[in-house]
Amino acid sequence: MYTAQVALDQKEDDPRASAYDTALADVLLRVSGSELSADPEMIELLFPDPAAYVVQFRSGVDDTLWVSFDGRAIEKTLRQAGQTVWDSDRPLTLIWIAVDWGQGEREIIAANDPHRSRDAARSIDRNRLLRQRVLDVAERRGLPVMFPLLDTDDLQNISFSDIWGGFDAQVLAASKRYNVSSILIGRVRAASGQGSRWSYYLSGAKRSWIGEPELVVRLVADMLAAEFAISGNTLLESIELSVGGIDSVAAYGAVQNLLSGMSVIESFAITEVHGDEIRYRVETHGGAERLRRALQFNGLIEQDRLDDDRFSFDRMNASLNFFYNPNN
Repeated sequence: MYTAQVALDQKEDDPRASAYDTALADVLLRVSGSELSADPEMIELLFPDPAAYVVQFRSGVDDTLWVSFDGRAIEKTLRQAGQTVWDSDRPLTLIWIAVDWGQGEREIIAANDPHRSRDAARSIDRNRLLRQRVLDVAERRGLPVMFPLLDTDDLQNISFSDIWGGFDAQVLAASKRYNVSSILIGRVRAASGQGSRWSYYLSGAKRSWIGEPELVVRLVADMLAAEFAISGNTLLESIELSVGGIDSVAAYGAVQNLLSGMSVIESFAITEVHGDEIRYRVETHGGAERLRRALQFNGLIEQDRLDDDRFSFDRMNASLNFFYNPNN
């Protein structure tokens, strides 16, 4: 989230300072969205000395500079200025892409290159290039993405025709094994001037787009930022959080580390311990709903999903109930 590798232009008066400026702009695009990153005057006003936020840097290949910034300090500056902050609690997006290469060649883009004969090397190359185009844009926007494995399980449940024909229900069913809430489905006709068709699903809601893969990934990032980013003007809210399944010192430490690392949480304190359940008082940015989503993205299981009537999300009393599973 807070690292970038950028060109180091030796023709600049101060190549490193210029690289810091570029790297910070890349980081702000991920953290605060496209609106701020497109406003260099505001960036300069908020961050007059980017070097003050640098914690590490090193030279890269081909005259590049790798830069790591102090994420907490950047978030604090953004919030104090009333800017939005989209922290690292982001949904993982599973991407299914069916490609019609023309002349009867069709395939689904997989997470890894398939094992094929030497004669099929050209197809492997273009498969890899298309996948990398998506990954490059996703990385620049800080959007966690993955492609399907296309292993035996996937191939038993999904086919090219299912994706191309718009049978999204079957694609969504095949996606359940990946345990994601964000799913992007694309139909790309590579040898045609027709726009690629896309369907996007987040927590049951559907959106549709037409456009190149890079454009659609940016649209997904913008939509998620609008959904999950928190304005710096948002007041802190006090939420009661209970986490069950803490039955060992290791589990306790894991949950403590998880809560400490979530920037949506300003502070937290233990209020009660009962058996394997710990209750916390959490001061959070964005309220109970934002905290609920962040906890889900970080791997905790909401307890009302365990089919146990004892647990629920109490909207009236701003309380949340979750369960820790080290294997989740």
